[in-house]
Amino acid sequence: MVILLMGVSGSGKTTLGRRLAARLGCQLLEGDDFHSPANIKKMSAGKPLTDKDRLPWLTEISSAIQTKADTNQVCIVACSALKRRYRKLLLSNINQAKLIYLRGNKESIAARMNARTHFMPPALLQSQFDTLEPPSSCENALVVDISQGIEECMQYLIKELKLT
Repeated sequence: MVILLMGVSGSGKTTLGRRLAARLGCQLLEGDDFHSPANIKKMSAGKPLTDKDRLPWLTEISSAIQTKADTNQVCIVACSALKRRYRKLLLSNINQAKLIYLRGNKESIAARMNARTHFMPPALLQSQFDTLEPPSSCENALVVDISQGIEECMQYLIKELKLT
């Protein structure tokens, strides 16, 4: 089983991913760990990534997901996966996958980003929203309203994913 947590930067993918991975006793594949130094440098300079920049990054994450799936390992993936085709690349060969969309408004996410240290500057948040293609109904995503606290989001995920 692969659980993909997707959403714009600052939406809580890593925080919820760590908690879910601890709850399930599985690995968290953190999308940020797969970025090339060039991508990190570009984002740190306030320049948004292009599809061309993202493709090698997504391909690496996809390969790591496939390795876990091939050995029947449960894993949590924290990755922005902003476009439908990115999600398709990540999950197309996975039999058991669940997509979770962490949805929030720009203002509250900007406040989160301003309160943390990360290579992705808050100035790029608008570009993330501009790129974002929220999951369509055919993607069967579980949508989490991140205006709730982390604990409430976690309880919702536990209930909806039937982890009790």
